[in-house]
Amino acid sequence: MSFKPEPTSARRQTWQAFSLLRRAALPDQHHLGWAVLWLVLAALLEVSGPIMGKALIDEHLLPHHLDWPRMAGLLAGMVLTGWIASGLRYLQLVRLSGLAMRSVMRLREMVYTHVLLLPMAFFDRAITGQLVSRVTNDTEAVKTLYIQVLFVMLDSTIVLVGTVAAMAWLDWHLMLIVLALLPAVLLIVWLYQRWSAPAVTRARALRSDINGQMAESIGGMSVLQANNAEARFGQRFAATNQDHYTARLAELRANAWLLRPALDLFNIILLAAVIYLFGQRAMTAAEVGVLYAFISYLARVIEPLIQITMQFSQLQQSVVATARVATLLDEATATEHAAHGHDAGLAAARAAANDAGANGTPAVAIRHLSFAYNEGHPVLHDLSLEIPQGAFVGIVGHTGSGKSTLLSLLLRFYPVRQGSITIHGMPLDAIANERFRADVGLVPQDPFLLAASARENIDMGRGLTQAQIEAAARAAHAHDFIAALDRGYDTALGEGGSRLSVGQKQLIAIARALAGAPRILLLDEATSHIDSQTEQIVQTALDELRGTVTVIAIAHRLSTIRDADRIIVLNHGRIAETGPHEQLMQINDGLYQRLYLLQQLAA
Repeated sequence: MSFKPEPTSARRQTWQAFSLLRRAALPDQHHLGWAVLWLVLAALLEVSGPIMGKALIDEHLLPHHLDWPRMAGLLAGMVLTGWIASGLRYLQLVRLSGLAMRSVMRLREMVYTHVLLLPMAFFDRAITGQLVSRVTNDTEAVKTLYIQVLFVMLDSTIVLVGTVAAMAWLDWHLMLIVLALLPAVLLIVWLYQRWSAPAVTRARALRSDINGQMAESIGGMSVLQANNAEARFGQRFAATNQDHYTARLAELRANAWLLRPALDLFNIILLAAVIYLFGQRAMTAAEVGVLYAFISYLARVIEPLIQITMQFSQLQQSVVATARVATLLDEATATEHAAHGHDAGLAAARAAANDAGANGTPAVAIRHLSFAYNEGHPVLHDLSLEIPQGAFVGIVGHTGSGKSTLLSLLLRFYPVRQGSITIHGMPLDAIANERFRADVGLVPQDPFLLAASARENIDMGRGLTQAQIEAAARAAHAHDFIAALDRGYDTALGEGGSRLSVGQKQLIAIARALAGAPRILLLDEATSHIDSQTEQIVQTALDELRGTVTVIAIAHRLSTIRDADRIIVLNHGRIAETGPHEQLMQINDGLYQRLYLLQQLAA
């Protein structure tokens, strides 16, 4: 299931986009103010050029009043105003570009940091390629909004207002003819939005789908080729690509019909109308300069209108992209999800502490826990158990028995809504995220390794000393093979740890978890993909942790947790059996006994 924002109105998307824009640009508001000021000054200087040209024609050239100093002054003024206006535009563009790039930098950091804090439930429905598109392509739309859209539209509006004011000062009757063009322009803009907006929105969404399919195919290339699915996936990608092409084509048709061609036609009509009206007058020599100024201003009226209208295409794309980023930032983080149950969880913590009494607070206490991913389809049913501090507990069961769900709840990937889970007497919801992640370590079934050195994969940015890193590696029995690598702990492991065996990857994952000095260590079928020799190494490491770290191991291989202090057998979301290996094996035709004997036969 892909992550896509809920359909929203164009008005809401625009509000989301510009709210995010203000948020990203807040530290640089003074730069925006200076850029706008320089834009206004540049526009005023540019408007003054034709007025000086009118004065030169009417006062000197036509009446043959060749006042060379004054004429030189007017010519110099026209050149100087143009030169200063160009300088001001350079300054404002540099300021605005810097502001835009800093805004994109802040926004990308905001989005990336936010994604890191999202609950695992979000990633159940998210697609990696689409999230990458949010952080890269869609955040780039902020820069586009600033430089290509806001600047052009603001600049064109200021020039348009200044030009119309100058035309009114010269001849307000002719200025009214020019203003008669505005309703036609507004009609074109309205038609363009109605035609292009759905196509732009669809094209943007389909581009994320293309990124998502590409990332998915590359990530699963071995599976794809092993199942001879190249042609099927190629057809699926081609269909999405064709849909994107069709949406872009609809947008381009709207551009071709309703932007520059239509407004260029209006420009020609308006120029013909102005020349015709001047021709109908009994023109005096004094009006030739006015005609020159009006013809000069006509281009300054039409071109801003063309630029403003053409930017609506880019504006629509940028608004859609920025609104998609805003939608992602609106997703509640794991901490915010946890906060919903804080008060109830605190009460549960007090109850758990009271129940523990003289026996001391257990490392983990689960009370009447039920959970469902979808309403009406529970996965766990009224689970209750306690795990003492320093114990080694195994959790086993058939596929679908609820093992992974229980682990996800212990890791706070999903909020507990019915029942309670407490860690050392405190509910999950009440523990600060940093404290929780420090106290609880995880060794996943499929170890994730960075394309970095062994040291960096164990440290994970925690700033550990070499002694701490080596101690964790020794505890995980990974030190010897790491030391034997080309550059020891500084050896680059390749993407996904490609230079290591599956078992070695798992030992580094265990070392990484132990490097954080957790009080509770969770293993999610950590031995399911490794050989028997490596499994024995893992068993030895777990035995050495007994009494100092509470170990909870979800196990597919029952041999891994055979020596556990207690084994919990789940069946259809309920605790079917519990006890040490020897005790469970004495239950005739018991679930654990059947599972163990089946694995022995398979071996």
